[in-house]
Amino acid sequence: MRILVVSDTHGNEANLRRAVLSQPQAELVIHLGDGEEEANRVKTDFPEKMFLQVRGNCDWGSSLPYIGEYMAKDKKLFFTHGHLFGVKSGLYTVTCAAREQGVQILLFGHTHQALCDYEDGLYLLNPGSLSGWQASFGTVDITPQGIVTNIVKLP
Repeated sequence: MRILVVSDTHGNEANLRRAVLSQPQAELVIHLGDGEEEANRVKTDFPEKMFLQVRGNCDWGSSLPYIGEYMAKDKKLFFTHGHLFGVKSGLYTVTCAAREQGVQILLFGHTHQALCDYEDGLYLLNPGSLSGWQASFGTVDITPQGIVTNIVKLP
């Protein structure tokens, strides 16, 4: 199963659409916040894909949750924008929250800095930002052999 992970689109619907189109095998798209409006518009054009979203600090007036969890195959994901966990100052708080939930994969955004890491049984992925000149997104592949996370620069 492939999961497309995006964040911080900040109104750039074209880049979000390009990211989704570049990953036709992705069954699930997770938007980590700061782009609720364009995510809502784009998801209507891809009814074959499941979209999950959380609220970012720039999604004013949103009714989306700040935190999401999802079971993909037999792996549990924890996803959030990250601002409520202070991810710009460090990852200790957000990794503790993920570990408390017993997840294998932590997804977060907010920093606009892509990160792909593995720490003591926990995969961490920040896809970076889909706005700006160094636009990027992430992928998570869950296979019988294990989990693979990647950062992809927008083509």
